[in-house]
Amino acid sequence: MMPIVTVFGGNAVETGNAEYQEAHELGRLLAQAGYTVATGGYYGTMEAISRGAKEAGAHVIGVTTAHFDNRLGPNQWVDEEIKFPTLFQRLHYLVTFSDALVALRGGVGTLSEVALSWSLIQVAEMPSKPLVLIGPHWQQIVETFHRESTVKERDWALLSFAADVREVVLTVEAMSKEKLNLPHT
Repeated sequence: MMPIVTVFGGNAVETGNAEYQEAHELGRLLAQAGYTVATGGYYGTMEAISRGAKEAGAHVIGVTTAHFDNRLGPNQWVDEEIKFPTLFQRLHYLVTFSDALVALRGGVGTLSEVALSWSLIQVAEMPSKPLVLIGPHWQQIVETFHRESTVKERDWALLSFAADVREVVLTVEAMSKEKLNLPHT
């Protein structure tokens, strides 16, 4: 089975804008690198990632919730929908079932996905895995939090940053090799 990368991102991004194009490119790059791609399954960046991955030949998983059934359905690029009754169950599955986690810009949901992922890795509730935050906005958020928090340095080291989507695949692969103690190519 292909390794799975879960990508977090916002629902409010419109088709065709720069953030949509960036997410589409990320989906394509992950697919070309041989990953199965998972998202929250809905629209905005989730759709763009799914579309880019599907167009490049990857299997696309959408993790959805019955909580949104009255107003949302999975985007058309999803091959496999995994639906949970509650938002909390969906969130837990999204952050725990994959081999790597990547975050684009998003809203409160994306922030909660990143925070839960980081926390579960920190306390070893789930196996250590790459957690890559894309873009300068994440760097600013985390730096601000770093200045104002009591988080230990070893826990800051659990996060990785990528300036743009082109760095993500390299970062995920390098971190996966480090985890497995494999030689870098």
